[in-house]
Amino acid sequence: MGERSIGWVGLGKLGLPIATRIAGAGHSVTGYDPAAARLDLAREAGIAPASGAQDAAGHDIVFSCLPDDRALLAAAPGLMASMRKDAIFVEASTVSPQASAEIAQAADALGIAYLRLPVSGNAAIAHTGNLTCFASGPRAAFDAVQPVLATFTRAQLYLGQGEEARYAKLAVNLMLAVTAVMMGESLALARSGNIGWQDMLNVLADSAAASPMVKYKVAPLLARDFSPTFSCHQMIKDLDLILAAARAAGVPMSMTALTRETYAAIIGMGGGEDDFIAPVRHVERLAGLGEPTI
Repeated sequence: MGERSIGWVGLGKLGLPIATRIAGAGHSVTGYDPAAARLDLAREAGIAPASGAQDAAGHDIVFSCLPDDRALLAAAPGLMASMRKDAIFVEASTVSPQASAEIAQAADALGIAYLRLPVSGNAAIAHTGNLTCFASGPRAAFDAVQPVLATFTRAQLYLGQGEEARYAKLAVNLMLAVTAVMMGESLALARSGNIGWQDMLNVLADSAAASPMVKYKVAPLLARDFSPTFSCHQMIKDLDLILAAARAAGVPMSMTALTRETYAAIIGMGGGEDDFIAPVRHVERLAGLGEPTI
């Protein structure tokens, strides 16, 4: 595609490093966030600060990366009303398919190309360009923005014309949440059998149960580091989206419901800002296990 200007709304923990990657690749990026401190950081990263969300919306490609359904539904109508008719709206938040469908209907009425683009990964790796994105919406819009997407993702997966990308992101996060709880129970069982902490982490990372997530979490678990890359509060928000989508589709989710209750218990005990791998420590406590010998 030819050189196009880019607007970005939502310079949070994920939005800022992504927008920074785009600007670092040579694209002109104008960004907005209601927090002045985030705008200062954006300016330092080579992103031109916008005077408001509508200012950021006056560009060829407009991204938004917002916290939840409420924020998206509040911001998107004003953004789209300020967009050029030939602009592309790329929405990168993790939100419900229902809220996304409302935005799609409004975009259609305005004649705006609306691309759903939730990303898989976290703020800790966003600066490396190793995120993955799931896309759905007009194929022509995806093809037009793919060079920009390649500046901050290692893979861009186009899935269909509607809300497919939203369901893909929820399905992936469901697997992450259940895996975290599963790891907690597996590690507690191993500890009860007198297997050393590092030994069992090595077993999991080199077993049939290994996955990129399991391997990624070995180092912080070995160090007993539960600082958040993606918090329990964020995970339970996504689990609520998952369960709501499942109810609407008539899909049974008994394991997901139990997983959600585990995260609710962790949050109730003050661990809401712990990393989503915190079920490991939660199961240890329930089992009467102290800190492992490292």
